[in-house]
Amino acid sequence: MEWQGILSLGLAVGALLVLIFTRVAAHLVMMGVLVILSVSGVLEASEAFAGFSNHGVLTVAAMFVVAAGIHGSGGVDLLVNHVLGNPRSTRRAQMRIGMPVALLSAFLNNTPVVATMIPAVRSWAKRIDIAPSKLMIPLSYSAILGGTLTMIGTSTNLVVNGQYQELTGGDSFSLFSITAVGLPVVIVGMVFMYFVFPKSLPDRREKGIFGNLREFTLEVAIASDGPLVGRTVEEAGLRNLKRIYLAEIERQGTIIPAVSSEEPLQAGDRLVFAGDTEAISDLLRIKGIVPSTDGEPTLASERRERRLVEAVISPHSHCINQTVRDSHFRERYGAAVLAVARNGERVPGNLGTTTLKPGDSLLLEARPAFVSRQKYNKDFLLVSDLGTEPPRHQRAFLSWAILVGIVLAAAFGVLSMLNAALLGAAAMMVTGCCSAQQAQKSLDPTVLLTIASSFALGNAMYKTGVAQWLADGLLTMGLGHPLLILFSTYVVVWLLTESITNNAAAILMVPVVLEMTEKASLNPEPFMLVVMMAASASFSTPLGYQTNLMVYGPGGYKFTDFLKAGVPMSILVGTTTVAVLSLGWPLTLA
Repeated sequence: MEWQGILSLGLAVGALLVLIFTRVAAHLVMMGVLVILSVSGVLEASEAFAGFSNHGVLTVAAMFVVAAGIHGSGGVDLLVNHVLGNPRSTRRAQMRIGMPVALLSAFLNNTPVVATMIPAVRSWAKRIDIAPSKLMIPLSYSAILGGTLTMIGTSTNLVVNGQYQELTGGDSFSLFSITAVGLPVVIVGMVFMYFVFPKSLPDRREKGIFGNLREFTLEVAIASDGPLVGRTVEEAGLRNLKRIYLAEIERQGTIIPAVSSEEPLQAGDRLVFAGDTEAISDLLRIKGIVPSTDGEPTLASERRERRLVEAVISPHSHCINQTVRDSHFRERYGAAVLAVARNGERVPGNLGTTTLKPGDSLLLEARPAFVSRQKYNKDFLLVSDLGTEPPRHQRAFLSWAILVGIVLAAAFGVLSMLNAALLGAAAMMVTGCCSAQQAQKSLDPTVLLTIASSFALGNAMYKTGVAQWLADGLLTMGLGHPLLILFSTYVVVWLLTESITNNAAAILMVPVVLEMTEKASLNPEPFMLVVMMAASASFSTPLGYQTNLMVYGPGGYKFTDFLKAGVPMSILVGTTTVAVLSLGWPLTLA
């Protein structure tokens, strides 16, 4: 092996060790590897930066925008309310995610499924008071498992199938050729997650600047033309909210305390809640809930351009010792007061008659310019833009229609997945399902950098012959026995997948495995299926599979979290795969 190969191998091992034993961010590690490979001359600039123009990376970026459109339009709330529901335990919550996601991933590419579900699961986790870190890895793993059910479930299966046809000239695998292997694997994987993950996954809850530090008093109204009119408190989903509770209802000047779950809601009802900031943000996403303006000009016509802002009243504010109503807050500042917190406790009574005091924390609905305009105003000590825009519920079904449209266009070959995703992202912004700012914020640069820069290491290992050397060496473990060769093939592909990427590992191993089966007179079909399964079985690190990288940040995970959860899962999936293939397929040619 020449020095280029030794350097590439050293960088691969070094990158993995740094990610495992330090807290250095994955995108910084992989960018560092890219720089070394480019500067040392192991890779040409075009090879080192090929990942940044890779169709897969660009597709991931576009799907982030599509997911932002579904979240921004309130389409995600339809999914949460009608599919995920209100599970009573972490175990049930993980299963509520697992089965639908696995089914979707069987027929849709894993990337858009996970990209769409991430904001849904984050919002749902807040509502049911479960840490996102308990749910994000099950989300990714369920998508990976579901992708093994059909040939179109993941791009890896299509890559292997296409390369198999090209090299052998034979017929392609049918849509359900892999189902007989994938279905037992999905069942075993789901059972493992059901019993092990609730306790083994970490509990890392998001802590916002105001989260759980103070209790806001929030007053909202029931929209007269909204869907909540006539529904009971429980039917409207207002009884089982986490970290926020309904304190009282004001109806035509009468106060209804200790509200019953069976109390029907009427148009114009003013509902007084108490809870923390993030819970209030989720409450305002419910269709039919509008800010209570208490006789001031309504903000409904302007809500699309507005977002939530937190502000602390200074001792020099003009509003001191005035009620919210008497201060004419909206006319003075162009913002509506939604909630008030004082000394970490809720302020009792009607929001409009609350007398403002120095140090009160206000939750406001305002235009983006409010933050820059009032940041140094003597009326406020602190102004913080929460970046939360009210959902555009009237476009919820349109956003899902756009997603279904681009998936069908890609599935039937009308458009490539990249072009379909780009068209879908543009449609989300043009139709107003999400704003340009929401689209921009949805692009997670750390995830995109990690994916794009990882291609450099894969290219270097392939170009210098390191990957071929590793594969040939590990395949000798078979010792001429078909079952051992099948098992060693799985191990090789799995290790390569965790080290580089799933598609790169598959592309590398298909010609090697076909050559091996020809020389040893082995049946190539089960060996191609084991390549597909092993290339998809990237559970142990966030690097081998895009969906793992996508949930890495939102789940607040460390590299070791994937090792703890993924290594046992990988062993179980590998054992099941090899067992099913050895029992269901002849390994040798007659």
